Amino acid sequence: MEINSIVHNRPTLGKEEELAAQRVIRSGWLAQGVEVENFENEFCNFIKIPHGHAVAVSSGTAALYLALWALKAKNKKVAFPSYVCAAIRYAVNMAQADEVVLDTEVNSPNISIDALNHSKGSIAIVPHMYGIPVNVDNITTKIIIEDCCQAIGSSINKKSIGLHGEIGIFSFYATKLLTTAGQGGMVVSKKKYLIDEIKDYLKFDMRSDKKMRFNFQMTDLQAAVGTEQLKKLPKFLHRREIIFNKYLQAGLPLLVNESQNFNSIPIRYRAILKSEDPAKLIKKLSKNKIKAIVPLEDWELLLPTKNALNYTRETLSIPLYPSLTNKEVQRIINVLQ
Repeated sequence: MEINSIVHNRPTLGKEEELAAQRVIRSGWLAQGVEVENFENEFCNFIKIPHGHAVAVSSGTAALYLALWALKAKNKKVAFPSYVCAAIRYAVNMAQADEVVLDTEVNSPNISIDALNHSKGSIAIVPHMYGIPVNVDNITTKIIIEDCCQAIGSSINKKSIGLHGEIGIFSFYATKLLTTAGQGGMVVSKKKYLIDEIKDYLKFDMRSDKKMRFNFQMTDLQAAVGTEQLKKLPKFLHRREIIFNKYLQAGLPLLVNESQNFNSIPIRYRAILKSEDPAKLIKKLSKNKIKAIVPLEDWELLLPTKNALNYTRETLSIPLYPSLTNKEVQRIINVLQ
């Protein structure tokens, strides 16, 4: 009997998102409007900050650029890890800042805090890789932007990630923890004046003051889908945790919260398998119609730093998403065992 392919990742969408999109289309208003404001407020509720402290934008990359713009990063040194999505470098360069690229920890895919504390960066971009929180409170004398694109729902000392630095940024790309119809992002801050400045920057049309602005706005169509996804996020995260634990119970050598000695709650964005020969396992899984990937290849590193290189050569990512069935999970386990 022909077996179905198991993809590496896919969005989990249902009737609720379909009806929300229909509602917006039938309203006749597709651009930014009440749906975006509602999504921003619901996101504030989710991470427990007052309304008005979040602004929805067109992508996670746009969110990072706007955070750098609001913090006046131009001509300043901005530190970030080599083991991360290239979008960080793009945003830093667009903000006309000077990059300082650092290594990861030895036992974690996150940025080395010691290297960061001894770097010349005056602004730090700190990604919580794969949903594993960084102990942001241990970072000294830095203006911190938390990159929470892979970690919505995780926390440090009972406070949501994104609220420990000056600004937090989130991504709602199609394969992230929740999606706003393919693209989208959010900027949050405890300091409302930063959010107000970003909102002013986005409102580019029919302004008489001649200030430079740009359109990074989210649409009502995206926001309506995002609101429905946000309602489901706790269930999504719970399902991810169940699948992750099934892999652990089967004895698979997964990357977990290894170097954490502080009060944090991770979420399971990726199931990262440690292996001396990732290519061999990827090939074996592929023969069984299961897609696995090297999450970051060595050529994708922003700088070939030592610990980051080890992660590119000794890890692979196996399927982990809410719509993955128990039967599919067991099939993946059987092949790997």
